[in-house]
Amino acid sequence: QAQLIESGGGLVQAGGSLRLSCAASGRMFSTYTMAWFRQAPGKEREFVGAVSWSGGNTDYGDSVKGRFTISKDNAKNTVYLQMNSLKPEETAVYYCAADRKFKPGKDGTNYLYWGHGTQVTVSS
Repeated sequence: QAQLIESGGGLVQAGGSLRLSCAASGRMFSTYTMAWFRQAPGKEREFVGAVSWSGGNTDYGDSVKGRFTISKDNAKNTVYLQMNSLKPEETAVYYCAADRKFKPGKDGTNYLYWGHGTQVTVSS
């Protein structure tokens, strides 16, 4: 069973950057699709991005395209989310998710494994 542990959250000024990491345990990491979601207080969970098991294919939510980059290092069992040009409205808890389905897509209910989340706060 995969376990996911996020890190790298914190406080950053608007326009700044952060890199989140998600360390995964379990032998199946290299064959899982990995994704990032976020949830702000009072709002629904939002898809941020996903990367295929090989790392060769990525998908992003419309609001982060061109600013966020997701990558995967199978040797380190870690997936990263590089976030640039952050906005105050992107303050949220960011979650790492994983699933062995080929294309779980943007629906969080399709992901079986979840981390506990890391807080990202963007000040104006």
